[in-house]
Formats: sequence, C-alpha cells, structure tokens
Amino acid sequence: MDDALRFIGAALAVGLSALATGWAQSRIGSAGAGTLAEKPELTGTVIVLLALPETMVILGFVIGALILLL
Repeated sequence: MDDALRFIGAALAVGLSALATGWAQSRIGSAGAGTLAEKPELTGTVIVLLALPETMVILGFVIGALILLL
C-alpha cells in the first residue's frame, strides 16, 4: 500500500504540473501572438516568457523523482 501511494503522489506531482504549464503557456502564447502582431521587436521577450512556465514541469518531475527515491 505504501508503494501505491508513492506512485500516485509522483504521478500527481508530474501530471498536475504539466497541466498547469500547458494552461499557462496557452495564455502566454495567445497574448504573445497579439504582442508580436503589434510590436515584432519584442520577439525575444515573448520567447523568454513562453519558456518560463517549463520550470513548473521540471520542478514537478524533480518532486516526483524525490518521492520515488526517498
């Protein structure tokens, strides 16, 4: 039973962080497309803003790995 709870916890850590990242990137992507239509010189800034939510998935993966390893 203990292993099953650990697996569920790790799956939730990775899965929920991936869903949150997808939701955040959809919002940022649509706003970034509008921004680039008006000011194409902000391309670098929009790319950085799109890359920032990826850290949520990475941290979720690290937490999931720690749950499984400890």
